[in-house]
Amino acid sequence: MSRIAVAGATGTVGTKITARLTAAGHTVVPVSRAAGVDLHTGAGLKEALTGADAVIDAANAFPSDPAADVVETVAGATRLLLDTARDLGVGRFLLVSICNIENPVFDVNPYYVAKRAQEKAVAESGLRGTVVKTTQWHEFATNPAAVAFGDSSVAVGDWLIQPVAADAVADVVVELVVADEAPEVVELSGPETVRLPELTARLLAARGDGRPVETVPAVLPELSEGVQLAPATARIVGPSIESWLRTQTD
Repeated sequence: MSRIAVAGATGTVGTKITARLTAAGHTVVPVSRAAGVDLHTGAGLKEALTGADAVIDAANAFPSDPAADVVETVAGATRLLLDTARDLGVGRFLLVSICNIENPVFDVNPYYVAKRAQEKAVAESGLRGTVVKTTQWHEFATNPAAVAFGDSSVAVGDWLIQPVAADAVADVVVELVVADEAPEVVELSGPETVRLPELTARLLAARGDGRPVETVPAVLPELSEGVQLAPATARIVGPSIESWLRTQTD
């Protein structure tokens, strides 16, 4: 069995990755501040990665200072992971990223620009790297990037998406990180397209939340036109929206 360091082990998909690796008998080393590791300064990172067979980067290492550069901070954390892994002889690295972020429409989105920089760093690292690019997760239905919860209603940006379940993403990540051979890039998507306000409304209904959903314009018009739908090369994985909703009753 392998020893695998997971950055972002307490996040939406990181929690699921960690559970699956542990269930399969692997040793998981969480890379987080709670575990004494700082991805910005590198404190504790060498100790966490020593002896690891692989590193999974599922973190969103945003700066604590709102004035800090998001691109440099987020991408810098990945570069630090890569450099430390290389110095310690860790041969395998997997990054979780997002489909279609290379589209020029996202040049104005610092987070997506940071994800591009992460992908570039993995490609140039010299390690055996894989970038797993996914469409938005089903769990995006409550994400504050597009969803604002009020006391009496919920405002949701009018995004057209093809969501994938985070559980399905975790399954593929675990499959790939221990594989003898894996592609440099894997794209994942769920089977159905949906407008985000509808997805949010259906999720609220499944949870017994009666607040009405108000559709508001997306921050970029292209998001309403499907710029984040699955690319033609994406692997379709995971349950239908209805099947996923049946697991979201609390």
